Amino acid sequence: METQVKDLKINPKLVKDLLVRFIREETEKVGFRKLVVGLSGGVDSALSAALAVEAIGKENVLGVILPYKISSKDSVEDAKLFADKFGIKTEIIDISASADLIINREPSMGNVRKGNILSRTRMTLLYDISAREKALVLGTSNKTELLLGYGTLFGDMAHAINPIGDLYKTQVWQLSEFVGVPEKIVKKKPSADLWVGQTDEAEIGYTYEEIDKVLYLLVDQRMRIEEVISLGHPAKMTNDLYRMMMRSQFKRRPPIIAKVGHRTINVDFRYLRDWGA
Repeated sequence: METQVKDLKINPKLVKDLLVRFIREETEKVGFRKLVVGLSGGVDSALSAALAVEAIGKENVLGVILPYKISSKDSVEDAKLFADKFGIKTEIIDISASADLIINREPSMGNVRKGNILSRTRMTLLYDISAREKALVLGTSNKTELLLGYGTLFGDMAHAINPIGDLYKTQVWQLSEFVGVPEKIVKKKPSADLWVGQTDEAEIGYTYEEIDKVLYLLVDQRMRIEEVISLGHPAKMTNDLYRMMMRSQFKRRPPIIAKVGHRTINVDFRYLRDWGA
């Protein structure tokens, strides 16, 4: 079974160079020189920011730390730890008052809805700061999250460019160690820190090690569910992950537009992202 997922092991030097070049080219080709990134204290945002520092220089990367009143103190401390090591400027904005204007409308609101509000509040601020700084918003969602739909549409999934969206979570850990992200950040339990005690793996129900092996076979190797199960992966887990992918497909596509005219945006009016740039 392990031979089927050997390609989850990356060549970190090669991948790092590719992603650094991607960030530099995609930023400069549309006329920008700066990037802004939300620093959560987690490994994904740290890796994106570390790659950006090498691509365009630490003076051109702004890390924005956006705590909420129940956020873990470690989240802010770890974001500062990363920023200090890589020498980037930071800005701290407490989002509690802004988010609570919406959350307090409905005292019985559940954690998922609250989490979506926090995520979208943060992204609203990031895009406002990006306008102020004349900077692009750097994405921080990895491939595992994107495939499972484990993120907030127009919240943490929003970005102008995303260097790590084709790296599974386990690959993010590999590359983060290589580029020098602080070990404390790399080794901590993954958490969106949207409510007290929340962790990604507990919410999804499986570890990232398990998840990535199944997703790699389903997506990269294009195996059928039955084939993946035959390799020894639990049937329930394989089916659960496949359903999560299927149900979250709408998050990975541009919003659907009803076709009326001869040429409809994202249907038959398609050009390269940098067309005309």
